[in-house]
Amino acid sequence: MAAIHIGISGWRYTPWRGGFYPQGLTQKRELQFASRAVNSIEINGSFYALQTPQRYAEWYADTPEAFMFSVKAPRYITHTLRLKDAHAAMANFFASGVLELKEKLGAILWQFPPSFKFDPALFEGFLKQLPTDTQQAAALARQHEPRLNGKASLQAHGKRVLRHAVEIRHKSFAEPAFVQLLEQHGVALVVADTAGKWPYLEDVTADFVYLRLHGDKQLYASGYTSEALKRWGDRIECWRHGKQPPDAHLIDPHHTPHARKQRDVFCFFDNDIKVRAPFDARQLLHRFGLDKHLATEPGQLPQPGVLP
Repeated sequence: MAAIHIGISGWRYTPWRGGFYPQGLTQKRELQFASRAVNSIEINGSFYALQTPQRYAEWYADTPEAFMFSVKAPRYITHTLRLKDAHAAMANFFASGVLELKEKLGAILWQFPPSFKFDPALFEGFLKQLPTDTQQAAALARQHEPRLNGKASLQAHGKRVLRHAVEIRHKSFAEPAFVQLLEQHGVALVVADTAGKWPYLEDVTADFVYLRLHGDKQLYASGYTSEALKRWGDRIECWRHGKQPPDAHLIDPHHTPHARKQRDVFCFFDNDIKVRAPFDARQLLHRFGLDKHLATEPGQLPQPGVLP
């Protein structure tokens, strides 16, 4: 059966302390706690700055077996360089310790700014550079800049497939050529719920589906009602069985994804401002019975439907 990974984008938020996180829990233990309340977390600190191999190794050690991370790629590549002359920056990213997550590395997220328009040639060049497995990623990491000498992680830790997902925020991407490019390279198009601010697209282009739920009424803030979570659960049910929702919002309605009996699904709640993300994730995990497999500490972890 296809795996379903449901969790949160980031875990270090001051407003969560004393609400989601128990009073008195040290900041150092927050990842240990969060990774036992959900089964996946999207690392977003990597978006703002390169992390270190030691830090990735600590995150690996702090989380349970079968836990899964996604890693948000640096904005320096997507927002500053805007994919131009980005080879060294990509090598630095993979050398920064990403591969120290080993089998807990689920997918790499590449988020583009609202001002970034679809340039077919530029984007195809970017997709061709993406390593498709950990050995390719380690080979790319070895091409890092000298400033990382002695501070780089260059081991593949075996050979595993690397998954990539792309989140776009400009309407120019809504054309069939973009869908074809993603499918050609096995890269997922992020299904992003952004309260209507940016394009909402559900084309399936890879062997997995990646969702980011930023809030359906107020960006980064509004929680999801039981009805809304049921809708997302129904859609995940379709995707996990290799199908598409009958009312899918598609760039190319004539495009038929490669037939698959199942697809893994990654779903991350990013509506963190009002401390809704972990509780919404918990309710959706409950929908699939996945909360039963999480380690819990009596009286501490949130129960479905219970808000702070």
